[in-house]
Amino acid sequence: MHFYFVYILKCSDNSFYTGITNNLEKRLNEHQSGKNRNSYTFKRRPVICQFHQEFNDVIQAIYFEKKIKGWTKSKKEALINKDFDLLKILSECRNATHYKYNGI
Repeated sequence: MHFYFVYILKCSDNSFYTGITNNLEKRLNEHQSGKNRNSYTFKRRPVICQFHQEFNDVIQAIYFEKKIKGWTKSKKEALINKDFDLLKILSECRNATHYKYNGI
């Protein structure tokens, strides 16, 4: 059985990079060593793996990776910190003017 990993790296400029791989250790080493000069992480090293989730279905892994890539930095931080209550709030409310915040 093959496993796939969706991961989030924190880069040296405090940005996040989200990726997918079937060999997490090898892929993290590639990011850290700067294997690909054209990659997002090349000039943002060192990188730190802040989150990874294992999947046994590549389709689910690809779906999850694409979903996370569309998230705000705040949502990624909530996931990394396992703050699922905040993640739910951030998923419901796109900005401070959302109706749930009126009158607060």
